[in-house]
Amino acid sequence: MADLPDAATCYELLARMALIRRFEEEAGRQYQRAKAGGFLHLGIGEEATIVGTTSVMREEDFLIGTYRTHGHAIARGTEPKRVMAELFGKVDGTSGGRGGSMHIFDAEKRFMGGYGIVGGNLPIAAGLALGSQYKGEDAVTVCMFGDGASNTGNFGETMNLAALWKLPIFFLVENNLYGMGTSVERHSAQTDLSEKAEGYGIPGERIDGMDVIAVREGVEEGLRLAREEQRPTLLEAFTYRYRGHSAADPEVYRERDEVEEWQEKDPIETFARRCVEADVLGEREVQQVRDAADETVKAAVEFAEASPEPALETMYEELYARTEADGWYAVDERSPEPHRGERKDEIPAAARELAEAGAAYAGQEEGGSRRPNPALQGDVQEGVEERVESPDRAVEAEDEG
Repeated sequence: MADLPDAATCYELLARMALIRRFEEEAGRQYQRAKAGGFLHLGIGEEATIVGTTSVMREEDFLIGTYRTHGHAIARGTEPKRVMAELFGKVDGTSGGRGGSMHIFDAEKRFMGGYGIVGGNLPIAAGLALGSQYKGEDAVTVCMFGDGASNTGNFGETMNLAALWKLPIFFLVENNLYGMGTSVERHSAQTDLSEKAEGYGIPGERIDGMDVIAVREGVEEGLRLAREEQRPTLLEAFTYRYRGHSAADPEVYRERDEVEEWQEKDPIETFARRCVEADVLGEREVQQVRDAADETVKAAVEFAEASPEPALETMYEELYARTEADGWYAVDERSPEPHRGERKDEIPAAARELAEAGAAYAGQEEGGSRRPNPALQGDVQEGVEERVESPDRAVEAEDEG
């Protein structure tokens, strides 16, 4: 077992985990009150994996997750009140109330969102890492996804590109043992998910995702390899969600005894007890953490309640990305200058020259003849005149007959 860090770090780790737990519990309660709309996926029990990962990330690093990401956003520094307001569908939410629980997003904190499509965040993570590499940034992209996502086509494609292009990216599988309601033994032929990317040249390792210190150490090394050596790696963290896949999950696929067994390994209680026994923290500090979490979440609910609903006339706003111009753009691969494709009179000189040269080559100069029929004239006909008659020869043969 790894040594505990200093008291200040332990206090912060415990405080973040306690806050996420309390937030998730309250989110579930507000969902039952019909205050939070849409779907709700809670991460209760997975706090050590979330906090252990984010605690060793730098501010410039990117984090991208799945649709169980309230805690990820909070751990990256997003205000809990804004996350709660987003669950409530209010204008002060992280996405103005338009994303809801499954699409928390905070670009300022470089938390690049949760995604409703299983495995949909994987290629986006590769794009983020490629962007950092292209711009010469000293940033790593951390991509967190569930065990079920390791079976998608996006997984293999992303692993291949990450290894091929040596992207500054770190993959973490939050293996909570179930892809929705299907156990990992039933949905994955290879149950050791840490080995799933080795065929693409990305080594993997397994860790205890219920131990915040073990997660910290594993992620820290993965970030170092990505940042300093441009080597993607994969970490499989064994964790567990105490609640169902979503708030609507009847949980008929697992026994209550299994849940209770995992609750005995609770990441918050275990870490708090360890800190007290090691005299790193006292019972007073542990209680302070719990009280602070209660107050923060209470204030978050009050904030969300007071935040206004989005105005009805804004329903169709921000559905599409808008550019400076109002037309389609065209780009010729031989010219770096984009131009409005439907406005011929405004194209740059270089693009005009290319267009005119292309038209001349095809025999389509303005006022000129039609382009030749490639079946009868052109390079493809060289040396095959004997096998393909021209229309004129066919007429001559008919006259002679």
